[in-house]
Amino acid sequence: MYKNILIPTDGSKLAGKAVEQGITFAKEIGATITVLTVTVPFHVFTLDPQVVEATSLEYEKHIKKHAAKILGAVADAAKAAGVACKTVQVEEEHPYQAIINTAKSNGCDLIMMASHGRRGISAMVIGSETVKVLTHSKIPVLVQR
Repeated sequence: MYKNILIPTDGSKLAGKAVEQGITFAKEIGATITVLTVTVPFHVFTLDPQVVEATSLEYEKHIKKHAAKILGAVADAAKAAGVACKTVQVEEEHPYQAIINTAKSNGCDLIMMASHGRRGISAMVIGSETVKVLTHSKIPVLVQR
């Protein structure tokens, strides 16, 4: 069965459900988990509310703190469940690509993720990150709804 499960999360409530299920599933099958959060690079011109009023230095501090909070909460939950957990934070313009690359580079044999994340209206126009992972990944993907 699976030995190392990648669980991407953006810290949203929906992603949290996938995290909970991923930890439970990993415990049941004796797997470890690798938890990933992807941050997008700073852009001078953007509509992303986290970036609009920030300088690149402020943005970097904020995003690292936010990522550490997300990953710390998952690591604590995994530890409480007795599941070995590695945390990874990656900066990438295209989160789906970071998910696939992280799964490959960390030897993950399953990606378990929520049906969609914090992409809002762009998810309807461009497509969700989950759909992009499903489309491009050669590693099996388990989608939590």
